Amino acid sequence: MMHVPSPRHLVLAALAGALILAGCSQGGAPAPDAAQQQAQAKAAEAARNLDTYRQLLRIHNDQMAATLGQDIVQRFPGSAAAKEVQQTLPEVEQRWKENSEKARLAALWQYQVAPMAGGTQSTAATYNSRPIGVHVRLVLRRHTSWGQSAFLFNDGRGGFVCKGECTIAAKFDDKTRAIKAYAPSTGEPALMIRDDKGFITALEKAKKISLPVTLQDGEKKVELVYEVGGFVPDQWQALPKKGKR
Repeated sequence: MMHVPSPRHLVLAALAGALILAGCSQGGAPAPDAAQQQAQAKAAEAARNLDTYRQLLRIHNDQMAATLGQDIVQRFPGSAAAKEVQQTLPEVEQRWKENSEKARLAALWQYQVAPMAGGTQSTAATYNSRPIGVHVRLVLRRHTSWGQSAFLFNDGRGGFVCKGECTIAAKFDDKTRAIKAYAPSTGEPALMIRDDKGFITALEKAKKISLPVTLQDGEKKVELVYEVGGFVPDQWQALPKKGKR
């Protein structure tokens, strides 16, 4: 007696055949080896980092963009991501460098308005950057009673050697200018600049000021160097003159 296959067996056989045919049609594409998988993963990481770099550019975060851009160029040389980053990275690095320097110079100055000797004073002050170990403030002051002044104030021991009126061979960047100064008769460790208006005008145009002075402590000669490029005149508040409100 002939055995007739059931419909269920026919369906299973058809499915098995289809799977065999599918396996045969795909058998020519081997799975990626370890090196290929690693290359694919590296390309995917480069693409993700590039997307983050683009976002940092859009929000103008130059510091993080420069750091990430350098990392992309170093870790993925020759990649499409590295080539795209190299088109903008030099400009980003330069802008970050300039803005960082501006912020550093601005942070060297301190501005304050406070009561002083029966009046109110507004000051802009910065410390010398050289020589190390010497702490002399350069102070620009406006006082409601005393008016405007510019002076050096020694936070260390003693004041300055200056008998009567002395001359400082000041240097504003590369331009030398003679500055007249005097020690206050009240004994403060300060050196007052005679032409405060001219000194401040020259300061506003300079990046660096050098002031050779002699300290009372051991009559030590020092050249005080001030980085003044971050001075912001608008932050040094003007005060009403005496008798005015």
